[in-house]
Amino acid sequence: MVRDVKNATRNWEYTAVSIGYPGPVRQGKPLAEPHNLGAGWVGHDFEKAFGCPVRIVNDAAMQALGSYDGGRMLFLGLGTGLGSALIVEGVVAPMELAHLPYRKGRTYEDYIGLRGLERMGKAKWRRHVLAVIDQFRRALEADYVVLGGGNSRLLKSLPDGVRLGANSNAFLGGFRLWNDTHNPRNVRIRSSSRR
Repeated sequence: MVRDVKNATRNWEYTAVSIGYPGPVRQGKPLAEPHNLGAGWVGHDFEKAFGCPVRIVNDAAMQALGSYDGGRMLFLGLGTGLGSALIVEGVVAPMELAHLPYRKGRTYEDYIGLRGLERMGKAKWRRHVLAVIDQFRRALEADYVVLGGGNSRLLKSLPDGVRLGANSNAFLGGFRLWNDTHNPRNVRIRSSSRR
């Protein structure tokens, strides 16, 4: 990944790198190898590899950070798996809701991630997505919910207080990790997930 990014950006000037990582991150470091990517992430020295400061956060937290408009926002990423993050008054709390038990011995991700979509079909998957959004929104007392990830576009209609995000919001989230110019709401990553 580092080699490919450096090749793709060889004519760019940059002074810092933000990485959205698809898994748990603690103090700016991946805790485990990702389920859906190649190995080699845990223990890798990204600052040495890129030759500049690097901040790594969970990928859902990065997109949530770029989607945030104040208050209590729940972000759910509906893609291969289920990404999740909560931002409360500017403090980002990455979460791992995907692997919590949901129904019939299966997890939330088993129902509203790609496996659930493929197993149940779109209509049943949509019903579960809406039920899970409602459940999480009430439990976490979110003012609003932002849905990201490629499968969020498969939803025909959204309840009040729920909107689609955009993958491009992850870029804004990456900027907000570094610079108050791009961080008008003074968003902070909870200390357990940021260096």
